[in-house]
Amino acid sequence: MALAAVTDPAEMLRDPAQEERAREIGRELRCMVCQNQSIEDSDADLARDLRRIVREQVAAGRSDAEVMDYLHARYGDFVLLRPPVKPETWLLWGMPVIALGLGTGMILAIRRRRATAPDAALELSAAERARLRAIEDGKGR
Repeated sequence: MALAAVTDPAEMLRDPAQEERAREIGRELRCMVCQNQSIEDSDADLARDLRRIVREQVAAGRSDAEVMDYLHARYGDFVLLRPPVKPETWLLWGMPVIALGLGTGMILAIRRRRATAPDAALELSAAERARLRAIEDGKGR
C-alpha cells in the first residue's frame, strides 16, 4: 500500500533497509493536505516533499527519533499521526471519551424521562372513558 504513493523510483532510496526505515517513519507522519493519511499513503505534493525530506534525513544517517524531531520542530504536533499527550493535546486525546460520555448521558436521560413521564397519548377524555365503559358493558353497538 505504501508503495502506491511512492511511485517514482528516483524518490526511493537505493538501500532497501534505509527505504524501509523511511517508510516506517513516513507511516507515522500526517499528510497535512489529506489530514487522515500518512505521507506514505498520500499523493499530495506536500506529502511528496515530506517523503523526500525523510529520505534525505535517513540517507544522511539520522536516527528515526532525529528525523521525527526535525519534522516535529518544523511542522508542530499536527504533522504527527499520534501527537504526544501533553496539556495542549489533552482535549484532542480526551474528545472520544468525552463524546462517548455525552452520548451515553443523553441516551440515559431520554430513557429516564420516558420511563417517568406520563404518556399523554394514553390518557382518555371523559367522553372516551364513557364510550369505553359502554363497549365493555355491551351497549356500545
